[in-house]
Amino acid sequence: MGFTDISNSGQRHKASELRIVLTGGRESKGNLCGRSSVGNIILGQNVFDTSMRTAQSETRQQEVYGRLVTVVDTPGWWWTDTQENTPKLDQIEIQNSVHLCPPGPHVFLLVIPVDLYLPHWVTSSLKEHLELFNADVFSHTIVLFAADAPCSDETIESKIRRSPTLQWILQRCGNRKHVLNISDRDDEDQVKMLFEKIDTMVTNNGGRHCPVDRRQGEALRKEITDLSERASRRFDQVQKQRRKLKELIEGGKPPPEHLRLVLIGAECEGKSSAGNTILGKTAFVVNNNGNRTTHCEISHSVVEGRWLTVVDSPGWFYINSLQDTSEMDKLEIEDSMDLCLPGPHAVLLVISLETAIHASYLRAVQEHMSLFGEEIWKHTLVLFTMSDWLGVKTVEDRIESEEGLQWIVNKCGNRYHVLNNMNHSDKTQVKELLEKIEEMWAGNKDPYYEVDLDRAAQIEAKKEAGDKMARRLKKINERQSRVLKELNGGEESPVTDIRIVLVGQKCSGKSRAGNMILFNNLFDLSFNMSRLKKNYQDQRETSTCVKHEGNFNGVKVSVVETPGWFTDTTSPDWIKGEVLHSVSMCPPGPHVFLLVVPISRAFTEKDLKALVEVLMPLTERVWRHCMVLFTWGDWLNDFPVENYIAREGKELQELLEKCGNRYHVLNPIQISGSIEVKKLLQKLIDIVTQNKGCFTTEDKQKTFQVQPWQKQLIEEEWNRRAQELVERILKVLAKEPEEPTVPSKRMTNSMNEFYIPDMSRDVASEYGSISEFRRGRAHDHVTEWLTNRERQSEISSGISSICLSATSMEKFERSPINKHSPKNSSFSQNNKEDSVSIISYPTRITGSPVSPNN
Repeated sequence: MGFTDISNSGQRHKASELRIVLTGGRESKGNLCGRSSVGNIILGQNVFDTSMRTAQSETRQQEVYGRLVTVVDTPGWWWTDTQENTPKLDQIEIQNSVHLCPPGPHVFLLVIPVDLYLPHWVTSSLKEHLELFNADVFSHTIVLFAADAPCSDETIESKIRRSPTLQWILQRCGNRKHVLNISDRDDEDQVKMLFEKIDTMVTNNGGRHCPVDRRQGEALRKEITDLSERASRRFDQVQKQRRKLKELIEGGKPPPEHLRLVLIGAECEGKSSAGNTILGKTAFVVNNNGNRTTHCEISHSVVEGRWLTVVDSPGWFYINSLQDTSEMDKLEIEDSMDLCLPGPHAVLLVISLETAIHASYLRAVQEHMSLFGEEIWKHTLVLFTMSDWLGVKTVEDRIESEEGLQWIVNKCGNRYHVLNNMNHSDKTQVKELLEKIEEMWAGNKDPYYEVDLDRAAQIEAKKEAGDKMARRLKKINERQSRVLKELNGGEESPVTDIRIVLVGQKCSGKSRAGNMILFNNLFDLSFNMSRLKKNYQDQRETSTCVKHEGNFNGVKVSVVETPGWFTDTTSPDWIKGEVLHSVSMCPPGPHVFLLVVPISRAFTEKDLKALVEVLMPLTERVWRHCMVLFTWGDWLNDFPVENYIAREGKELQELLEKCGNRYHVLNPIQISGSIEVKKLLQKLIDIVTQNKGCFTTEDKQKTFQVQPWQKQLIEEEWNRRAQELVERILKVLAKEPEEPTVPSKRMTNSMNEFYIPDMSRDVASEYGSISEFRRGRAHDHVTEWLTNRERQSEISSGISSICLSATSMEKFERSPINKHSPKNSSFSQNNKEDSVSIISYPTRITGSPVSPNN
């Protein structure tokens, strides 16, 4: 089976020897379409072990069809990982592969399983990893599609047509490709045809093999030897250390019968699986469906005659600094120690062996461990997971290959253990882990890490206040939604098109959100990798607004993505110009600006300031058309988004207030994605209905054309509309269930702070002076009218924004909160407490990230 896509013109070069290097990303466990299986098919014998991952480059030779064929199998990398995220030990072995078939390989076979989906960013990952060979690899490469069943030429061609990534790869490889059915070893023709294609390629390359640098090969062999010697010395040191600690236990220092353990580490490192393996039962939910641990969980069991308490904790994003981690996650991580008072005997720092410990990863570990002080390291043991990644290598080899990993292990007193979470039948691995924990306990002056009880009380108080605030926020928003629906008379304006502009930082999820909204992979996701390789140069030449269109239930949807900026830099001035340009890209103007905020990281004052600044050229009117779009919704799992908002702090709450408390959560792994996008589009339609149209920069020009003699007529019209609005609101509130009343004096004080902004002109406000801006634009006569009306009727419900401090939430009476006017006027209340105000405009509330709007 194969393709006749390589020219057969001229005499085909057929050397007596053929040298082949197998390369490519890592296949999933149990997949027969791996490189080792391809090597066995080519050589006609089972010479490569397919039962475990290839962790080091291996060479096998065999005479095939009258010629000596050398095949080198190499370690694979994760297809989507950058070279920086590939462990250094794997990089060394990949580089060394070309030196195992001197004087160099004739061909690289890039093995790609037929059924493998390759996203856009695989191209940069592939290019970086092939550069490890330090040669012109693509001119010596054939793409080999590995199949475990018969596969027709049309099937492959159809797959290529649908995949821009495969098109790019084949273009770089001169469109050289071949299909190998590795489930049919009796089909000798498929191997013969592969050899013919290799010979043709070699002929086209002038009979040359891929050149290699001999000096580099010598340096690599020396590096591998030195690494192995250091690994051996570390192993000996660990054994000597353990013998001394065992003597302490045997000498009359029996370990406690009850051991308290806490699992901590970055996200997706296998903490929950490790907890289940240690306890010998399914105690913690494992992240099989993309759902992460969002709050601390505790479980108990009797293991090896010991009573164990194990606490699982949320992980941080693997390269996030402590400042980048959300308050929600930081509180839960800290709280993990408080669940096993008076403190844990051992903290298990979980690190997956597939993970590269580069500078960013090391910094994340150091900063998050600093939450517990320096003493934590005396009670910490490194627990390695994904042991199958080692292959024939030792964990000491892995440790010695990276300086960052050496620092962590040394900081833990050279204490570490490897756990295979896939092998639950091996009880010895847990038994040995518990022995190491007891040895650490015996060697410590303090028997356990002592929890700061004052800090524990503070954390508990913060969590309770946040939970209470979140419940109140959800209840208020539900009532707001009902009030808004009634104010609109239950009527929906016919909407035939929606124009959306996405605004946010780099790697915030704008492109993915755009693709989800359009139900099509139109926006390029490859720039997400820029987070790992930051470029602080002005990218104005390559970063511009991008527009794509689609259709949803008969509604034309246009999405414009604006360029992003790095989180730790100030947004460049040219981005403001691009955001302004986005308005003209969807004439007569966008209906909604979606401000994209990733839930996976903290939202800081700097983030708020950046968003305010990039929108500043559009004037204050733009906020009537803004909604916060939370991305990375899977980071929340079953955690309500209101809890995240309440815990994150005043900056996020202030952004929501400016956006009229409009927000939505997008979960990229949500099964019912179309339902969630439909809910988002319905919210956008509500905004269009409420705003009576779209945003346009022309409004500002028109307001300056108003003549002085017209102002009185405009004011009279506003007064009439405001009075009509209040009357409608009172009718709506009258339909609400009766609530306990409050003293009229208290309500009078509250009503004195109500306002309706003057919408007849735009006045740009400085960042941080929102209250002053509102007071300056208040309509005193409307405030007085509302106050008098309240004194007469003694109605207990207010129309205001809500300050979400714990104190004000206690004081706030149950009442519908709303805001509406023909020109988006708002009613507001200036809160004088040291807290965060939120919710000016009514909207629907989103529910949990798994199922928003529940």
